[in-house]
Amino acid sequence: MAEETIFSKIIRKEIPADVVYQDDLVTAFRDINPRAPSHILIIPNKLVPTVNHVEAEDEAMMGRLFTVARKLAEAEGIAEDGYRLIVNCNPHGGQEVYHIHMHLLGGRPLGPMLVG
Repeated sequence: MAEETIFSKIIRKEIPADVVYQDDLVTAFRDINPRAPSHILIIPNKLVPTVNHVEAEDEAMMGRLFTVARKLAEAEGIAEDGYRLIVNCNPHGGQEVYHIHMHLLGGRPLGPMLVG
């Protein structure tokens, strides 16, 4: 069993977060340290530590991350100009919280994917 994370507590509303979307499969909330004018984290309600732990049974849930991202981009007014979706995996990928999550970033030009 994967270890519970701060995201699990946000899903259950045990700690405060600026939740902008929640359904039976995913929860989305504003990042507390935004890197762009719009920076929302979209997470599955099921604890899946990394992309390496995604199973075939998780496909509907993982697809929901993308459909919710599209809806939120439209609601944030960033869909037309464009936005970035990022999923980090493990330390070299920059993952900090081991509950898979998608970053939705936009509201300004974001520059190149990687620097250096």
